[in-house]
Amino acid sequence: MFPENVEKVLSKINANDLVLDVGGWACPFNRANWVIDAGCYETRGCYEKIGMPKSQGGEKEYFNKETWVQRDFCDREPWPFEDKFFDFSICSHTLEDIRDPLYVCSELIRVSKRGYIEVPSRLIESCRGLESDNMVGLCHHRWLVDITDHHVQFTMKYHIIHSDFELSFPQSFLKKITPDKRILFIFWEKEFSFSENRIDDSENIYQELRQFINTKYKYPQYRFFSQHLQKEASRIVKGIKRRLVI
Repeated sequence: MFPENVEKVLSKINANDLVLDVGGWACPFNRANWVIDAGCYETRGCYEKIGMPKSQGGEKEYFNKETWVQRDFCDREPWPFEDKFFDFSICSHTLEDIRDPLYVCSELIRVSKRGYIEVPSRLIESCRGLESDNMVGLCHHRWLVDITDHHVQFTMKYHIIHSDFELSFPQSFLKKITPDKRILFIFWEKEFSFSENRIDDSENIYQELRQFINTKYKYPQYRFFSQHLQKEASRIVKGIKRRLVI
């Protein structure tokens, strides 16, 4: 969770509120009374191994081994809680990772009265250089997420985004993104809307990804020319290899 938002979240939670943390395993929110995650209780806080905080939301763990539910929460089986069982839920940097964020959103609304959602911004997830200049965003993220007017939209992180520089921001752009622009979040009450942005045609996929980049950044012409030469060279080499095989 964005550090500056931790106190904002805590301020929304009353002393007697029952709180759920969804997917908090690597850095659980300690004020949560319950946690649901695929990872087990004994391995919680694994981000500490890479120099990151092992938890957030205070020093005291309100949850315990008995209230840590280890399960696949995308399995289309209702979570083991009654409707509106929780006063507040937290789902931070989880939806972009999982195979079925739509189902998780529906269960969040079902089991909680209100809550907080945080995801990496599409801006940061479209950048090269987080892990490698040859990779866009983080390798384990499955979705590009937009949040607008209490609506959460998921766009598949199509593989083509890694292979074409016109569909992503360069590493130099990454360095200019301020911390507050690296995340998107909403506080919601009663419900929020959500959907998948389905794109079926390869040309439409290319245009969708390209359009997002063009609204924020203009590649210099020499980059386009250089990439064009690389594509042509690759096409020629493939043609030669094909003829040799035949």
